[in-house]
Amino acid sequence: MDRAAVFDVDGTLVDTNHLHVTSWWEAFRQAGHDVVMHDIHRAVGLSGHDLIAHLLGDGRDTSQDDTINAAHKTLYATYSDRLPALPQAGRLLRTLAGQGWSVILATSASGAELDALRRAIDADDAITATASAEDVGEGKPAPEPVQRALELAGVPADRALFVGDTVWDMEAATRAGVLSVALRCGGIPQRDLEDAGAAAVYQDPADLLDQLDDSPVGLLKTRLDGAHPGTRAPS
Repeated sequence: MDRAAVFDVDGTLVDTNHLHVTSWWEAFRQAGHDVVMHDIHRAVGLSGHDLIAHLLGDGRDTSQDDTINAAHKTLYATYSDRLPALPQAGRLLRTLAGQGWSVILATSASGAELDALRRAIDADDAITATASAEDVGEGKPAPEPVQRALELAGVPADRALFVGDTVWDMEAATRAGVLSVALRCGGIPQRDLEDAGAAAVYQDPADLLDQLDDSPVGLLKTRLDGAHPGTRAPS
């Protein structure tokens, strides 16, 4: 395969963002911090320690970070066996794999959390590889997760696309030089996603699948199919 479709997971393929918000809110509360849920929602997509730093600031007591992060994981795991995939998430991945895309997951999840997310998607047969939090030094919005996904796929940035649901996803893809497509099912406004670099915005995986041929995904496929493998796609 000479092209890659890289996907975020939380809020993009699995309906977890609001569960993360509630779990983080309670984890902060247990540590003595009142953090507004709206602010937590806008920070979802960052790695755990980056999210804590973003919300509590540099002047926080950093000795609490591990405790807050662990509390979030424990609270979130309470529902891990009931995580719902977003509409047509698995079918979208299988459709792309059937079209010759290497489907790569790029997520801040790892271990048991990642296993639960993959069970929810139920499309392991379509997934080529996963770039998890354990594989990178910096999470989104740094480009490293997307770059690692491209390494796993063995393709350059101009033969790939990224699908995510947060501004951090769009910024990471843009910094990696990868075409980005956004989904609104994570709860982030369309304007914010576009301002962060999204080439197009769809409601959820089902909406993208319905419009796939006319989407940036379909247009990139057409361009790449017209280019000799290993060469740069025409502008």
